[in-house]
Amino acid sequence: MSFGTGLALLALLFGVLTYVQVVQRTDAASSVVEHSQPLSDDAAQIFRTLADADTTAATGFLQAGNETAAVRDEYNNDIQTASTLLAQAAASASVSDPGQHQIQQLTAQLPTYTDYVGVAGANDRVGYPLGGAYLQYASAQMQGPMLAEAKTLYTAETNRLHQDYSNARSLPWAALGLGLIALIALVRMQIQLFRSTNRVANAGLVLSSLAVVLALGWLVTAQNLAASALGQSSTRGSEPLQVLNEAQIEALQCRGAENLNLVARGSTTDYSTAWDSDSKQLAGSGGFLTVAQSMTGADATAQQAVRAAESDFTTWDSRHDAATAANNSGDYDTAVADTIGTPGGSSTQTTNAAFTQLDDNLNTAIAHERDNFNQLAAQGRGDTTGLAAGTLTLAVMAAFAALWGVNRRAAEYR
Repeated sequence: MSFGTGLALLALLFGVLTYVQVVQRTDAASSVVEHSQPLSDDAAQIFRTLADADTTAATGFLQAGNETAAVRDEYNNDIQTASTLLAQAAASASVSDPGQHQIQQLTAQLPTYTDYVGVAGANDRVGYPLGGAYLQYASAQMQGPMLAEAKTLYTAETNRLHQDYSNARSLPWAALGLGLIALIALVRMQIQLFRSTNRVANAGLVLSSLAVVLALGWLVTAQNLAASALGQSSTRGSEPLQVLNEAQIEALQCRGAENLNLVARGSTTDYSTAWDSDSKQLAGSGGFLTVAQSMTGADATAQQAVRAAESDFTTWDSRHDAATAANNSGDYDTAVADTIGTPGGSSTQTTNAAFTQLDDNLNTAIAHERDNFNQLAAQGRGDTTGLAAGTLTLAVMAAFAALWGVNRRAAEYR
């Protein structure tokens, strides 16, 4: 094999390896934008709608046969949204998707849960005390296996998102190394030809070297720009979004524990214990709201919404204490009124109103961080547009130029 052929093959190998590694990273970036982040977000939304449905069912039950249309519609919308998201997740998830099992389990369990809620409501409307038992059983299914499956689904999809981020942001070290080897080989060949022929430059080898340098420069610049944009989409979008999702999940679990504690009418302390634990996770020292405020420090819009949510929780916690005190003293009707309001009365001073305000502020922050993610992740993916094909073309040009340059010089000495 001639030196020219060896250099040409080395340049082609550099081009092919660069093409493969850039495509792998571009595909990973596309997966972040189109698959893993949306699935992670959908998984969080599935958890939220299921938890909200359970709490809303308890709210309807507490209205003691006078369930309002708004509460009924909220419950039905939650169930419909959860069903739709599960169907979408099942359609978009591959057989090897880590969340496929949880999607199947939740899809199978949801109709059973709604049946029990329906039976509980029917009993409650005619005044049968068995309704409370059915609702507690339904809630036990939701708070136990169903939300556990939803949490596992969210964790699995979030882990996949982190893996896609890692793949998309990694530099193609093998391609860079091979490109440097090709460039060194080209330079050494030019030095050898200079020593043996006293010719200062070989046009073919100079062109080949220039093509490799351009390919390496493009590769390093584009991948660094893409990695930077994707990194910002994580720190200014995806990571705060995950913490905000967790905060919203904890808030829903607090609300569920609060309402179900009234449904239980003192038959268990599980729900009051759950409130204590979940509220600390939400707003205690190092809780999700505190972490979210820290992570949104450079974003005034999101941080303002998070601070408002923290203030809302302070109000909620105070009203919760008042409702709990009334319930513990035997004034059940006042506890219910403090929690969900009274038929035809104002509900602006209830714990439910404080939760709703907190949830609205979290939704504002979530929407803002989602926009940040979409913009920065799309930018990161766009930074490598044309890179794979472009560097391969330059490598092919380098190969032909090297072959032409060496063969031309050899022909002069035949």
